[in-house]
Amino acid sequence: MGFILDIIFPQKCGICGKISTVLCENCKNTLEKHKINLEKENIVKLDNKNIKVKEFYIFKYEGMVRKLLINYKFNDNSYLADMFSKIILDNKKICRFLKNYDIIVPVPLHKKRKLERGYNQVELIAKKLENIKLETTSLVKVRNIKPQSTKNVKDRILDIKGVYNLENIEKIKGKRILLFDDIYTTGSTINECVKVLGKYTNEIGVLILAKDYMEVRN
Repeated sequence: MGFILDIIFPQKCGICGKISTVLCENCKNTLEKHKINLEKENIVKLDNKNIKVKEFYIFKYEGMVRKLLINYKFNDNSYLADMFSKIILDNKKICRFLKNYDIIVPVPLHKKRKLERGYNQVELIAKKLENIKLETTSLVKVRNIKPQSTKNVKDRILDIKGVYNLENIEKIKGKRILLFDDIYTTGSTINECVKVLGKYTNEIGVLILAKDYMEVRN
């Protein structure tokens, strides 16, 4: 059945549209120019306890990567989830990073925003990472705020407070949690999610598709 479907609906590169795989060799080589594979580790102090946080950033948020993520996130190009998941699974360094965690938690959208967009872009990718358990019912976004990209740094930090909450705590309690998001700019979203999740774990990983170039350079 899969063979027949491949004939009727052949796989195409998510970038150039060439019939091959979800990411052809030429486009893969172009993306390599933006790859950083940046790994960091720090300790976050929260309520008299220390949370070990390891971060992994795949690309710089620039050029082709920036264009792809904007199209994926805002222009109804959900098919690009296949390409992004392939990038993750083909990266041996990332796969080793994934093995450190029990569950992957995509940064959630508010239910209204998810209904408008039709999907949570990071959740679609996480669903395709079969080597780590997906958990989408614990971390929830309880306030629908304007997109962070429309605000300055100060407003982002102020507006994000109290935006996320936890449900079904038993599913994340004591687990090694990998938090997953697409774009990292000021870090306000990730920092807030770490504070919420950190109440019930001592170890959190952060996997980001693209990190703002200025943040990387600094």
